[in-house]
Amino acid sequence: MDVVFPADTALIVVDLQPDFMPGGALACFEGDAIVPGIARLLAARRYQTVVATQDWHPPAHASFAAQHAGQVPFQVIALHGQPQTLWPDHCVQGTPGAELDPRVDWSCADLILRKGTRAQVDSYSAFRENHGPDGTRPSTGLAGWLRERGIAQVHVCGLARDVCVLWTAQDAQAEGFGVRFLWELTRPVSPAGDAPTREALQQAGIAIG
Repeated sequence: MDVVFPADTALIVVDLQPDFMPGGALACFEGDAIVPGIARLLAARRYQTVVATQDWHPPAHASFAAQHAGQVPFQVIALHGQPQTLWPDHCVQGTPGAELDPRVDWSCADLILRKGTRAQVDSYSAFRENHGPDGTRPSTGLAGWLRERGIAQVHVCGLARDVCVLWTAQDAQAEGFGVRFLWELTRPVSPAGDAPTREALQQAGIAIG
């Protein structure tokens, strides 16, 4: 029988959306491989608290390469004084590619957190947006929401392993939560991101498994 986690442990499923699947606008390497496992995990109701994040960009988002003359996807520019990877247009509000993956039953999700909604601020982490024009990383409010529910531990999975899932894990730890990174239920933008991601997790003391 599947183990049911304690009530103080939440699952965060990051950006499991069609645009991050093979054939999508910003396809992650083998992104679709994790869908069955996450679907089974949610169906088993092993977590009493489940959060799903959803990249939800306005059409002219500052992280899109198309908004910067002469730039192409995956180049890095300075945005608000910080490095910003430019992405293909993806997860545009209201488009099919921005929906949560329809192969998963999301009815057990207690919160669907839309991020990246501000045109001039990218948002990788579930806990904090990237740096904005004022130089700060605004809170999404998730940390407070989890604390109000008595959550002390979070498990993270989803896409992409080397960007949004990693940032979510790091910020969860910075907010004082215990963190477990469900490696097999994540995939990277590119396999080249795996070694640096694993190193970053190990250096931070974040559990992998």
